[in-house]
Amino acid sequence: LVAIVRDIDVKTENTENHALSGCYILSPPPIVVNNVTFFFYFVHIVTSKASLHDLEDNDLDALMADLVADISATEEKFATERDTFTGSVPVAPIPSQPQSNFSLLASTDTSRPATFSNSIAAPPLPPASKPSKVSLFLNGSHTLRPHVEELEEQMKADKIKLALEKLKEAKVKKLVVKVEIMDGSSKTLMVDERQTVRDVIDSLFEKTHCDCNVDWSVCETNPDLQTERGFEDHENLVEPLSTWTRDTENKVRFQEKIDKYEVFRNPQNFYLWKKDKKSLKDMKDKDKEQLLEENFCGASVIVPDLEGVLYLKEDGKKSWKQRYFLLRASGLYYSPKGKTKASRDLVCLVQFDNVNVYYCKEYRIKYKAPTDHCFILKHPQIQKESQYIKYLCCDDEWTMTLWVTGIRIAKYGKQLYDNYKVAVRKAAGSETWANRTIQASSSASTPSPTPKGRDNGAQPIIIKCIIDLAILTC
Repeated sequence: LVAIVRDIDVKTENTENHALSGCYILSPPPIVVNNVTFFFYFVHIVTSKASLHDLEDNDLDALMADLVADISATEEKFATERDTFTGSVPVAPIPSQPQSNFSLLASTDTSRPATFSNSIAAPPLPPASKPSKVSLFLNGSHTLRPHVEELEEQMKADKIKLALEKLKEAKVKKLVVKVEIMDGSSKTLMVDERQTVRDVIDSLFEKTHCDCNVDWSVCETNPDLQTERGFEDHENLVEPLSTWTRDTENKVRFQEKIDKYEVFRNPQNFYLWKKDKKSLKDMKDKDKEQLLEENFCGASVIVPDLEGVLYLKEDGKKSWKQRYFLLRASGLYYSPKGKTKASRDLVCLVQFDNVNVYYCKEYRIKYKAPTDHCFILKHPQIQKESQYIKYLCCDDEWTMTLWVTGIRIAKYGKQLYDNYKVAVRKAAGSETWANRTIQASSSASTPSPTPKGRDNGAQPIIIKCIIDLAILTC
């Protein structure tokens, strides 16, 4: 429309002494580029020698008003289509071509004088329901560009996310661990820092096919210090193993430790240890559950009230002295003055935040301990003899188990009880599965009764087939 107006203005200025006789529209064949069809229209105005002064100013003003209104309406329509256009560029049906590339549009109304407004037949505007190809192309070019840019940004973000995940995975510590089994064999596992000891135990259950009772534990042994410690189920195995030196002779073992969760099977032996052992042995299960609930299910875990005389090794010497010890949740306290029980004389020997408790072997020979029932408290990074290790010795094995278990409760608290419940649940599930497997195999191996009318000589063949089927099923 703008081109038509400009063309009319030029013709009006250059042909004041000529009259407009008609308007020709040249429509060349359409051009297809990238599946988009382009239509071009050329308008040629033919003038005659008649003077344009015959045209009245009112007619020219009316024509200009109509053209401006059409331009405004078209621009509003383009804006509306651009806002609502969200999909791909639709391909409009190709209109039928005229019989000739040239057509004369002249006024056919003879009852009224020919004027500028009715003598020029302008191309009709596209209907509202069918937008023109040019408008669709323009709108599509504006809407497709943001859509493509959004796709590119999304792809770029996905690549960055994938790269970060791979980088994070590469930073995860991984160790190849050789685990020794009680029967002398060994299993090799790939363990990363996200796996807990409970996960490693489950993997070893699958590899060794042993019974899944709660006493199985992954332990570390240190030949230099002659110590052994069972890892707690919630610990990450990679962290303590990373503290080992390159030339270490430490080993990881998979074995049963009865004292691992003994406190939850018989809590009366640890919390009521001062009472008569015979009365504690006959305690009912209901009373045991109540005792556990009182000490582990409250706002804070109650540590067993342990106290008594233990042997303490002097720093830098192989001499052992009897000292009075007291266990509290904050740490292990003792009296440097001997067996006195006065609270004002108690001194904190060690706190449990950064130390672990280890069982010791043959300390009577190595350090001239009074007995072989010894345990130490040390930081996990200490792998050789050090002045920061605290050596203690007990009179018997039960006293040693009592103190070691009490220290574990003071250090780990309710987490220890949660580990036990998880172990019991998994052990019960594996036992149920094992019972079902045994029942299925036993039912499959049971011989069926011999049908009547058949020879008994065929019975062994039928039984053999059923047994073979049971073996295949297992």
